[in-house]
Amino acid sequence: MRQLSILVVEDEPLIAMLLCDILVEMGHSVCALESTEKGAVAAALQHRPEMMIVDDGLLQGSGISAIAQILHSGFVPHVLVSGDSGARERLHPRTVTLRKPFREIDLVDAIQRALGGADNV
Repeated sequence: MRQLSILVVEDEPLIAMLLCDILVEMGHSVCALESTEKGAVAAALQHRPEMMIVDDGLLQGSGISAIAQILHSGFVPHVLVSGDSGARERLHPRTVTLRKPFREIDLVDAIQRALGGADNV
């Protein structure tokens, strides 16, 4: 998989740290780590990530709403991490969802699907 600049949006500090560690071990760089909708939108505009990993529930705001706002500026491949299977109808059609709890191999698969398949990674 090619190296990506990834925006991580996660409000649980331990999960955020573990997710960032896993992504770096996979060879990616984390351009920003945010825990709120407002912070996620600002970081996406500032850093222009190649990929986003976004939790659906945030300290302030919603991951789904953050994705929607960010996509107004252009499409960014993204994975929505969620424990809620009912959120699907509110998502962008190209959103890849990853149910909690997940394994590292599940994250790799989700990233590849968000990028359009293994041919693009």
